[in-house]
Amino acid sequence: MHFMSAKETADKWNVSQRRIVLLCKENRIPGAMMVGHKWIIPADIERPDDAHSAIYLPNSTLYIKTFLKWAGGKAQILSEIQSKYPQGLGSSITKYAEPFVGGGAVLFDILNKYELDEIYISDINSELILTYKNIRDHIDELILALHTLQDEYFALDICKRNSYYYDKRERFNLLKKIKSESVELAALFIFLNRTCFNGLYRVNSKGEFNVPMGSYKNPTICEEANVRAVSEKLQMVNIVCGDYKKSRQFIDSRTFAYFDPPYRPLSSTSSFTSYAQGGFDDKQQAELAQFIDEVSEKGAAVVASNSDPKNTDENDDFFDRLYAKHNIHRISAMRMINSVGEGRGKISELLITTY
Repeated sequence: MHFMSAKETADKWNVSQRRIVLLCKENRIPGAMMVGHKWIIPADIERPDDAHSAIYLPNSTLYIKTFLKWAGGKAQILSEIQSKYPQGLGSSITKYAEPFVGGGAVLFDILNKYELDEIYISDINSELILTYKNIRDHIDELILALHTLQDEYFALDICKRNSYYYDKRERFNLLKKIKSESVELAALFIFLNRTCFNGLYRVNSKGEFNVPMGSYKNPTICEEANVRAVSEKLQMVNIVCGDYKKSRQFIDSRTFAYFDPPYRPLSSTSSFTSYAQGGFDDKQQAELAQFIDEVSEKGAAVVASNSDPKNTDENDDFFDRLYAKHNIHRISAMRMINSVGEGRGKISELLITTY
């Protein structure tokens, strides 16, 4: 029997590739099967009657945005990153990889604008990755859990909200400790993110989430329309828990890869303890630079973000030396992670491009 890829089937039926993936996952295409991370479809199969309902429109209203308040997120410098997208994205460049996905601002911009064959995201934060997977695979259960949390939280006065937050944080850490993969953990991850201080994700030496409650009066805990739209667009995305090196086999000459690692601290007091146990020191920054050299030699188009050490020491050439063979762009950004308002303001950040 002859098979076609999801993209070939989408072109033949004049629908989006994401719609093909959804139909396959819902067992509505007889004979369709998953091989590796890709669906293949019998070439002689006829289009289901409802397949036309999702004909791809470039200006579709299915616009998605990050569902998290993410410290270090890229929404504020997204236009700068967009200006560095490689030529050929969506044509000769048909794959996208984001190995430090975080809040996903760049990922969602790519999903909003381009129809690509394959997309890969990963992160070492297992609870974050579990949340992405639950949005993709268990959206109805997750929405129900988020509405329950939101309704319970809004029904309380300020004092009781405080107790409710810390009770849910304790429950989250318990589920985290036993390595739960439940919808409950994902819902708590979003709840805590929307109600904690500054959208931080910080863990202590025991790996426990320890960010205090924020001071938001009416935080939106369940943005149902957006989260459902995110779920649909994540259907064809390969979601992996692990460090960036796991993307090695995925990234090739047809790939645009964006790397947004934990930033190098500008001073000994500017880092907020730890995003994950282990941190990301100068040795790991150098290893990442070597990895970027390696994948760029394959022909991949790479953009990487980081802090600019010259904000505090004009003689600090750490990244200028690491990325000497590539293009280093200094852009203006806002410093947002500071409990003191005077400690926030415009600083320089780096965008490194390999092309």
